Amino acid sequence: MHLSPDEIVFWDFGWGQLNLTIVTTWVLMVVMGVGAWLVTRRLSTEARVPRWQILLETLVAGIRDQIEDVGLPRAAHYLPFIGTLFLFIAVANLCTIFPGYEPPTGSLSTTAALAICVFVAVPFFGVTSRGVVGYLKTYLEPTFLMLPFNLISELSRTLALAVRLFGNIMSGSMILGILISIAPLFFPIFMTALGLLTGLVQAYIFSILATVYIAAAARNTPEGGSADGAATVSD
Repeated sequence: MHLSPDEIVFWDFGWGQLNLTIVTTWVLMVVMGVGAWLVTRRLSTEARVPRWQILLETLVAGIRDQIEDVGLPRAAHYLPFIGTLFLFIAVANLCTIFPGYEPPTGSLSTTAALAICVFVAVPFFGVTSRGVVGYLKTYLEPTFLMLPFNLISELSRTLALAVRLFGNIMSGSMILGILISIAPLFFPIFMTALGLLTGLVQAYIFSILATVYIAAAARNTPEGGSADGAATVSD
């Protein structure tokens, strides 16, 4: 049993390693990229559209509605980033139905990379919505004495994002492996179904928290919505 797919190394360069996490991540990105191209190359605007297009439009509309509910009215501005986060984590976790597959989200390096993306996206969207000075002022709210605490908050929530996703996925894989060794005929089906549900929930939690952080950075602007909307969801 492996605690992380990082432990499965295919090639050791001396200064670096090619492990299962890297391979799986790139395979997922290629498959998702090709899949996105295939499902969007022939979109229809007629009265009757294919079922796969209805499913795609429902998924996109659902993500957009969640972004708006958090407090970001111009959801289309944030949809590519938030939607990509959700879809990558969800697909990575749902592929556990394939035998021998280990999700890259079970590696702390992957979850840390995703959390760093959010860490960079928060000031990016904050600056584009409020301007450099307007965004930097948020670190002095409600008083300049809060500056060190606001900086610590930025770092701690990034760490929390990475560890939360990694811990939940890694522990789920460990429990499944233990139960398979104890009762290989009964528990795998139940735990696989539970794991798929947990994977979707974790993808939703990660993306919604990222949306909340972005909404907090972009508040009080026409693009970013109101501070009350972001604060309500965060509470």
